[in-house]
Amino acid sequence: MAGSSAVWAAHHASCRPHQPSSSSSQRPRARLLPLPPRRGGASLARPRASLAAAAAAATATATVAPVRTASEEAVYEVVMRQAALVEGGVARKGEAAGARRRQRSRWAEEKEEEGLRGWGLLGDAYDRCGEVCAEYAKTFYLGTQLMTPERRKAVWAIYVWCRRTDELVDGPNASYITPTALDRWEKRLEDLFEGRPYDMYDAALSDTVSKFPVDIQPFKDMIEGMRLDLWKSRYRTFDELYLYCYYVAGTVGLMTVPVMGIAPDSKASTESVYNAALALGIANQLTNILRDVGEDARRGRIYLPLDELAQAGLTEDDIFRGKVTDKWRRFMKGQIQRARLFFDEAEKGVAHLDSASRWPVLASLWLYRQILDAIEANDYNNFTKRAYVGKARKLLSLPVAYARAAVGS
Repeated sequence: MAGSSAVWAAHHASCRPHQPSSSSSQRPRARLLPLPPRRGGASLARPRASLAAAAAAATATATVAPVRTASEEAVYEVVMRQAALVEGGVARKGEAAGARRRQRSRWAEEKEEEGLRGWGLLGDAYDRCGEVCAEYAKTFYLGTQLMTPERRKAVWAIYVWCRRTDELVDGPNASYITPTALDRWEKRLEDLFEGRPYDMYDAALSDTVSKFPVDIQPFKDMIEGMRLDLWKSRYRTFDELYLYCYYVAGTVGLMTVPVMGIAPDSKASTESVYNAALALGIANQLTNILRDVGEDARRGRIYLPLDELAQAGLTEDDIFRGKVTDKWRRFMKGQIQRARLFFDEAEKGVAHLDSASRWPVLASLWLYRQILDAIEANDYNNFTKRAYVGKARKLLSLPVAYARAAVGS
C-alpha cells in the first residue's frame, strides 16, 4: 500500500508499501486531513470541472481536455455516497440511534456480562488510540486537543485503523502479505462496521462509525490501494495515478469528513468542500511521489505518468540513471505546478472547517507544500537528495498556521 497516517499534521508520511521483493517500492503515503461537508440540503450536482484535468493541462508535458476523467468519475461516486449519508444524518437520527442499539459491539456486551462497564472499556480503547496517535503523529495529536472530546477520540480511532492497515504491508510480516490476507482484513472491516470488532482498537472504530455517518467504501478503497501495490509498479497516465492517490491518501478525508465538523456559518457547498478535501490528499501524495523519485527508482518503481515522461523526451532509463538534465528540470517544474494547484484548491476549504479542526489541517498543508520548495532548492535533484522541511521552518510555520486558522481565512 502507498499510504500512511503521516500527514495528519506536520508528521510526514511514515508508513511504507508492501515489499514483495527487494525491488519493490517503499512509497511513504500521505494521508488526507479531512474537510467536512456542509450540513443540510447541500447540492449533489455533478462537479462543473475537473481539477485533475486542469492541473494536467497546466503541466509542461500534458495536454488534457478540461473534462472529468474516468478515475475522477469513480471517486466522485464515492464522495456523493458519503455526502448523502451526512445530509441524511439529521432526518435519520432516530433510526440511526435504534440501529446503533441493535448493533452494539459484541465485544462490549461480552465484557458487560463479566460485570464490567462497556463505556469504561471503550474509554480505555480510545485512550490507547490516542497514545498511538501521540507517538506517531505528534503535531496532529496536539491539534486534536482543540477538538471536542467526541471528535477527538473518533479521529484517533480512524488514525489507528489507517496505521494498522499500513502495517499489514510495512510491518515484520509484510513480505508474507497476499491478496487472501487483504481479503481477510476487509472481512474484518465489514464485521467491525456491523458492530462485531475483533479487538480493542476495532472496538473504538466500531463505536465511532456507529456515532457518525461514515461510509465503509473509503475504508475498502484504502485496502484496494494496498492490493495495487502487490503487483503494480508503473502508471501509464495521470488518470491512473490520480486513482491510486485517491486510494492511498484521499480516502482518509472521506473517512473523517463527518467527524471534523464544519463552521456553523459556512456557506460552502458539499461539492466544493469535498473537492477541497480530496485535493489535499492528492496534493500530499503527489508531493511524496516527487520527493521520493530516486528512492523508488532504486526499488524498480516509477510513480510518474509514463506518457508525460515520454512527451518530455524522457524514458524509464533516464529515471534509473538519475541524472538531472534540462529535460528533467522542465518535467519536474510541470509536476510541481500540478501539485501546487491541488494544494491551492485544498486551502480554499480550510476556512469552512469547524474552528477547532482548522489548525492541524492548515499546518499539515503548509508544511507539506514546503517540500515542493525544497525540491526546487535542490535544483530538482530528487534522485540523490531528499527534500525536507527543517525543524526551524516547521516551528515557525505552526504558530503562523494557528493564527491563520483562528481567524478562519
